[in-house]
Amino acid sequence: MKTSDRVTIPPQVMARQVGEETVILDLPSGTYFGLDPIGARMWQLMGEGRTLGEVCEAMLEEYDVSRDALEHDILELAQKLLAQKLVSLG
Repeated sequence: MKTSDRVTIPPQVMARQVGEETVILDLPSGTYFGLDPIGARMWQLMGEGRTLGEVCEAMLEEYDVSRDALEHDILELAQKLLAQKLVSLG
């Protein structure tokens, strides 16, 4: 996976805020995934149809973090979500 990739959220995947956490649920399989507030922001930006690089650019303006660390975290999250079939490439 690379920063030029774009992920899409399948229609059967729902996200809801539960306290401080955002819970993502794939309705047919029952697979769920919890995100902290920063992960939830990544999810929100991915859901807007941005590339992972564009997600990184937006978050660099919002958070005091290095580009390398943020890129790593975004790519890692996207890979985990892809492995759980909570997002797809394209």
